[in-house]
Amino acid sequence: MTESDIDAITLEILRNQLEGIAEEMGHVLIRGSYSPNIKERQDCSAALFDATGRLVAQAEHIPVHLGAMPEAVDAIRDRDPEPGDAYLLNDPFAGGTHLPDVTIVSPIAHEGTIVGYAVTRAHHADIGGMTPGSMPAGATEIYQEGLRLPGVRLRADGDVVDDVLDVVLANVRNPDERRADIRAQLAANDRAAERVGELVDEHGRDRLASAFEAVIEYSHDRVAAELADVPDGTYHARDVMEGDGVTDDDVPIAATVTIDGESVTVDFDGTADQVNGNMNAPLAVAKSAVYFVVRAVTDPEIPPNHGCYAPISVEAPEGSLLNPTPPAAVVGGNVETSQRVTDVVLDAFADAVPETVPAQGQGTMNNLIIGSRDADGYTYYETIAGGFGARADSDGMDGVQVGMTNTLNTPVESIETEYPLRVDRYALRSDSGGDGEHRGGLGLERAITVETDSVVSLLTERRRHAPAGVDGGEDGATGQNLIDDDAVPAKTTQDAPAGTTVTIRTPGGGGYGDPADRDEAARDSDRADEKVSDD
Repeated sequence: MTESDIDAITLEILRNQLEGIAEEMGHVLIRGSYSPNIKERQDCSAALFDATGRLVAQAEHIPVHLGAMPEAVDAIRDRDPEPGDAYLLNDPFAGGTHLPDVTIVSPIAHEGTIVGYAVTRAHHADIGGMTPGSMPAGATEIYQEGLRLPGVRLRADGDVVDDVLDVVLANVRNPDERRADIRAQLAANDRAAERVGELVDEHGRDRLASAFEAVIEYSHDRVAAELADVPDGTYHARDVMEGDGVTDDDVPIAATVTIDGESVTVDFDGTADQVNGNMNAPLAVAKSAVYFVVRAVTDPEIPPNHGCYAPISVEAPEGSLLNPTPPAAVVGGNVETSQRVTDVVLDAFADAVPETVPAQGQGTMNNLIIGSRDADGYTYYETIAGGFGARADSDGMDGVQVGMTNTLNTPVESIETEYPLRVDRYALRSDSGGDGEHRGGLGLERAITVETDSVVSLLTERRRHAPAGVDGGEDGATGQNLIDDDAVPAKTTQDAPAGTTVTIRTPGGGGYGDPADRDEAARDSDRADEKVSDD
């Protein structure tokens, strides 16, 4: 990295100003959206890039979105964008993650010169395809999963290209909601352009470019220093996915992590070939998972940007589960395979920095999609929290999002107001966390009854293979999916007539350490937790 001429105080001011812009983008997007998935769950992300496509600041939103965003910016830069343009993209083979995650990339210009890019990515509750919610469990090619956008100009010279927007809205359910959410993304990008313009006015264009370089350099140096403290060596780990949505056969994921001084390489050679179902994950998704793990085992307070990721290399064989070729189905890879990649890479790092890595968490997003096929129907999407793995010095957290998702809970009031759904039960699962000196976090149970004829899709994991405990700690409980009290597969799409009840019981986290070493005060706390969850 080159040395910057910006002093430490100015650097800190500018770094916070840039991160503040990214955070403000996220606030604008969330406040302006219509869909509960964005305005309540906050399933969205925002970031700033420099003129060469390097990430300089991002809001702390969804890990699987943020690590993959640079590929989207590269894809749009290849199209020679002009000031006043905005591009719409969701193609997993051209910078996207999966089709419901719609990205808008806007150049930020000053006096006709592009100085950076504003980027928002949001999970739209429907983007077309064979089932409401665009996450069909049985998809075998990407064409079944929804409308594919390789990077189309949504706005030209400041004006929305109505023909493009019309094509998008003609291919999705709930077009009014989709239109509003797209407008919210555009508004967020416009806010970034306004704020960056203010920084140019305050500091000058050259000074701002120097600030971009300085914050990238700062993060690079800090991550490199952290990696230098990790023992050099080669570390291996392996785990499996519980089927691909077409068959229930286990699908292996293998990782070799090599620490060499101030750099790390993660090689997924030995991972399964791409599968027929939709658990394939684009390489950008695998990279996101690796970036997340490296941040977690070094210092999560390091500002996430291009410099933070520069010391990290990720390799996966072409045509494999983690680097599939078109027209592979991928919608589940972004949400579920990314979770298992996180588990595998964390397990490999555990051999190098054992007390830094917790026991396994729930290892799934527990994707629940319910919608109707009516022209004026609805689409509800939720990822349901579960148990966090116990740590070397503390219990795991109960009922939280784990790994590659960072969304909020959809409030019961919002679900019942916005959709023809009734929430019958929402509670912690007693005894679902693995026992240990430190107990794994508890999973959740959510039961929802549909009040109109609907379609239910489930994309889940850890229904057969429990989250593992560490150092004598017991495994967490596996999850369970029920439709009208009948167990159903981890990945399924089924018709649900009015009156059908769907119940999701999420996995608990693994325990850490010998249960015999747990002290009496902690056991009293366990009993209190169990009473609350039973009530």
